[in-house]
Amino acid sequence: MKIQEVFDLVSDDLQRVEIELSKNLESHVLLIPDVGKYILMSGGKRFRPLVLILAAKLCGYTGGLHIPLAGVFEFIHTATLLHDDVVDNAEMRRNNSSVNSVWGNETSILIGDYLFSKSFSLLTSIGDLSLLKVMADATTHLAQGEIMELMKSWDPLVTEEDYISIITDKTAVLISAVCQVGAILGNVSYEKEKALEKFGLNLGIAFQLTDDILDYVSTGEEFGKAIGKDLCEGKITLPLIHTLRVSNHSDREKIIGIIGSDGLEEDTLSTITDLIKYYKGLDHTFNKAREHVEIAKESLRDFDASKEKEALFATAEYVIERKW
Repeated sequence: MKIQEVFDLVSDDLQRVEIELSKNLESHVLLIPDVGKYILMSGGKRFRPLVLILAAKLCGYTGGLHIPLAGVFEFIHTATLLHDDVVDNAEMRRNNSSVNSVWGNETSILIGDYLFSKSFSLLTSIGDLSLLKVMADATTHLAQGEIMELMKSWDPLVTEEDYISIITDKTAVLISAVCQVGAILGNVSYEKEKALEKFGLNLGIAFQLTDDILDYVSTGEEFGKAIGKDLCEGKITLPLIHTLRVSNHSDREKIIGIIGSDGLEEDTLSTITDLIKYYKGLDHTFNKAREHVEIAKESLRDFDASKEKEALFATAEYVIERKW
């Protein structure tokens, strides 16, 4: 099954999610729908809603709560993007000008705060404490991951274990929560709920590791940001962590010197990129992503064969097959 077939499988539900998002952005404060629709309609693939819908259907859910819950997760994810772009002084997001570059940092932060608050308001209106707890735990971990990433900025001593911990909190936990919510809606056994939670966690780790590869090899047109943007923002990701670990003393000192300089120029960024490729940092990162995809797929072994299971497997494969 190709990824377009996966989206086609749940296209009706995804259209309903779009309607839900627009409805929940309505406000008499006109800046909220203006900015909210700008960022929410700027080309995101609705990955988290897609996975939630598939997880719920895998578990036999036939109700309608997966639609507003998918919208909640998209709001949470979008809020983190708004806050991230302020922290990173980002000027672009998905090949468009970032919200903070158009409306300013204050607006970006406050609209992000609104989306967070609106998400929990929508959750409480559903009235299921188990769902509320999953979301509260996930957003707490997400904030921890963001703070840890900030603490490790420009740090050439960050380890692979440190980094996996950061991206587990910053990215994977929210995708894990998406899958767990689908299981809760389907009222499956504790074991199956935990299996889906594990699927989402490993899918999320693989997703971020692939993003780390794409940051060094994809053009802005393909990926929505410039090559090396993460490093320019001080983020030491796995391709570089591996390179620092295995490189010879001279090359390692060269990289550390560049990282510690006042700013990255095109030639110094190119030097680091060349060394990452020479020491197979991209291959190492891809192999790690592949490992997590296989763990994710294996975690669903006790679920019966179905189109939804096949679609989740295809989604996992798509995560690491994105162009690089």
